[in-house]
Amino acid sequence: MSRTVSSYLGFDWGRLRMGVASGNSLTRSAQSVATLTEQGAARQQVIVRLVREWRPAALVVGVPCHPDGAPHKNTRLAKEFAKELRAWTGLTVHEVDERYSTTEAKGDNPKAKENQLDALSACIILEQYLRSLPQ
Repeated sequence: MSRTVSSYLGFDWGRLRMGVASGNSLTRSAQSVATLTEQGAARQQVIVRLVREWRPAALVVGVPCHPDGAPHKNTRLAKEFAKELRAWTGLTVHEVDERYSTTEAKGDNPKAKENQLDALSACIILEQYLRSLPQ
C-alpha cells in the first residue's frame, strides 16, 4: 500500500519579516525557502507566487502566544494572516503553536543572521506540524 506524499509551505509570520519553508509528509522535514521583507500588497503577491511555484497541498502558519499559552496582540495578527492566506490561495491553512521557535532556531544556528532566523523558524514550525501527522 503506497502512501500519498503531500507538500506544505510553512510561515513564520512577522510584521517586518516573514520566514517561509517547504516540507513534505514523507521526510517530515523542512527547508528554508525565503525570508520576505515585502509589505502589504507586495507581500501578498510574493506569497501567491510562492504558492503557485511550490504547489503545496496545504499551508502552515506559526501562531505566537505567551509562554503560558495566553494570546497577545501578535496571536491575533498571525491568525488574521492565516485567514488571509485561506482567502488568497483557497488552500487549507493549519495553525501551529510557535512558542520558542525563534529561540530554538537561534540555539541550533548561533551564527545565523537575523533575517535567516525567520526562515529557520518557519522550518521548525513546519516540522512540528509534519511530525504531528499520522504515519
